[in-house]
Amino acid sequence: MKKTIGLIHNEPIPEGQANWESSADVMAQVEAIETSLIELGHTTVRIPFTRDLGRFVRETEEAGMSMAFNLCESVDDNPQFVAHPAAVLELLNIRFTGSPAAALMSTTDKHLVKLALRAAGLNTPESLLYSGEDQVNSSHMQFPVILKPQFQDASIGIDQESVISDPSRLIQTLREFYAVYGPIIAEEYIDGREFNISLIGTDHPEVLPAAEIDFSGYPDNLFKIVGYRAKWEPESIEYQESRRGFPTLPDKVFAEMAKVSAHCYQLFGLRDYGRVDLRLNQNGKVYVLEINANPCLSPDAGFPAAIQQSGLNYTAMVEKFVAFVKARSI
Repeated sequence: MKKTIGLIHNEPIPEGQANWESSADVMAQVEAIETSLIELGHTTVRIPFTRDLGRFVRETEEAGMSMAFNLCESVDDNPQFVAHPAAVLELLNIRFTGSPAAALMSTTDKHLVKLALRAAGLNTPESLLYSGEDQVNSSHMQFPVILKPQFQDASIGIDQESVISDPSRLIQTLREFYAVYGPIIAEEYIDGREFNISLIGTDHPEVLPAAEIDFSGYPDNLFKIVGYRAKWEPESIEYQESRRGFPTLPDKVFAEMAKVSAHCYQLFGLRDYGRVDLRLNQNGKVYVLEINANPCLSPDAGFPAAIQQSGLNYTAMVEKFVAFVKARSI
């Protein structure tokens, strides 16, 4: 007998508020996964995760769940709490899809990720962390540099305005970004090809076909980055000209990217699924940009696209996730 599977999700912020487009996407994931689970014969229940832990615990107990899909991308729109739903599920002894709390916590901190990557001997762009200081020392970096909020995801706070070519503008721009987003990472902008490498599995993950972001339609005055507009604003030139493709790569190039991505997956303790964002510079050197332990699972997102490219459909992906959870004790 198949028991109820919970769909644990954050509550999106109201339409019209800052960055509401990225926040609303979680419900597209809930609906798609729910449809697949029902198709597979499962009963589902949707349970939002907020700061009201008492309500969440009561609802999970009433649902009698056998397992859960953890789709939370924040808690009450705070990305620093992204690991808390997983931690609570662990405390409640409820098995769930995706990475454990420790992996979600560590990969949310872009500065910590960079420190770990460097310690492991992996290439990542030179950077500095700005936390409100009067001055910064950027002498170890080459310009242009790109500014990224330390804890945000979904490209929040990243757009053309985030790329700084003139070193004299760095400190003032850092102050402006800090006032909105808190601590900021400034890292070298790597001019080259951008790839998303999706992985599926646990200890020895399968590396899915490499997706490349095609920036060939970008005007010459725009930096080739996947910022917030490119992800969430369909009317923007960045959105319209950031196309995902699956190119045929030389075996040596794909093998190197696969090796680096699998190393990242294991280094940060990712589980079930994840994505590593890379840049390949003009000399063929691979740089790790981001580790995403909780990539978007909307049908039109990058991870499901890589699954489809590998020969599976969306429901088969969901079925694999269920099998992963059933195969472990917690």
